Amino acid sequence: MTTTVEQAPPSPYSDPQHTHRDVTGGWLRPAVFGAMDGLVSNFALMTGVAGGSVGAHTIVITGLAGLAAGACSMAAGEYTSVASQRELVEAELAIERLELHRNPEAEVRELAELYISRGVQPELAHEVARQLSADPEQALEIHAREELGVDPADLPSPLVAASSSFVCFALGALLPVLPYLLGADALWPAVALALAGLFGCGAAVARVTTRSWWFSGLRQLLLGAAAGGVTFVLGALIGTAVG
Repeated sequence: MTTTVEQAPPSPYSDPQHTHRDVTGGWLRPAVFGAMDGLVSNFALMTGVAGGSVGAHTIVITGLAGLAAGACSMAAGEYTSVASQRELVEAELAIERLELHRNPEAEVRELAELYISRGVQPELAHEVARQLSADPEQALEIHAREELGVDPADLPSPLVAASSSFVCFALGALLPVLPYLLGADALWPAVALALAGLFGCGAAVARVTTRSWWFSGLRQLLLGAAAGGVTFVLGALIGTAVG
């Protein structure tokens, strides 16, 4: 008589060779934010102007001006933000590098105390800290990770952030203008394309974040539609008042 032993399904945590996606890259956040912001802001801008009962020519100029101004503004903002963050981290790394040079023993004790606070036995913690601190660059990397929460070899690039933001904002902002550039003289083709783009952008982001594609797409569509609706009403009210 043979006995069949049922094997448990493989656990995703049992494979020591599994890899993770890059969650700290300098391009994803500005690219996603740029595309979403470009689409929503330019769509809302154009619907607001259209609510004032202006012609298609004015709406096209408004959309193209919003695209150019918004893309440049986003790129400049991202560059300044990421560059400032990087400079701050580099300044802190310089301080840590100086301390490792001036007071190596104190830095070893600091690292050992950190491991002890996490449950490592004192003797083992001091030995591990001593061995890891033998290489100055490795010691700097470990202290940066433990004390600052950053990887010195993987700091975000201001140029990558700025260029990603610029390109993606421009692409997002182009969608509601595109029907007019192709000959449309009414607002509804721009609205339809913009809403489709909002849903598509939300669904595409879900592919990266592993969230439900329909939920993410629908959420972005509703948020963009609400922004466009509010600005259209405001544009209509202002146009009536001014007219």
